[in-house]
Amino acid sequence: MPTINQLVRKNRKPKTKRSKSPALKKCPQRRGVCLQVKTKTPKKPNSALRKVAWVRLSTGQEVIAYIGG
Repeated sequence: MPTINQLVRKNRKPKTKRSKSPALKKCPQRRGVCLQVKTKTPKKPNSALRKVAWVRLSTGQEVIAYIGG
């Protein structure tokens, strides 16, 4: 816990919020081109064959997208 003198000298900085999806660049959706469709196994302790796609977004970044349903 800082003292009042410490707070007067250097006040509190607000925490910077990190984006959960930086590849989307603050857009809810992005256009992308499907490069490859595969199945991946999840990390321990889960076990399944998850359907995923490698997608090149309009921002130029390549991401792995989960195929739901």
